[in-house]
Amino acid sequence: MHYQVTVRYGGARQRYHTLVVEADDATTALRAAADAVPADLAPHVDLVELRIAVHPDSRTYMDDPTAP
Repeated sequence: MHYQVTVRYGGARQRYHTLVVEADDATTALRAAADAVPADLAPHVDLVELRIAVHPDSRTYMDDPTAP
């Protein structure tokens, strides 16, 4: 399963680093994300968000008349 991970860093001037990891579960995805965060960002991270990454072709949009 693919997970999207967003890392917030930068203190007063917040910035975001986003990555996608593949893992069997959320715990494994968090471990993979921790290993993938650039070392220079790690000391400045204050928030990590983990979501299941939705394949772009399976997304639905409000204005899409074919959406269920």
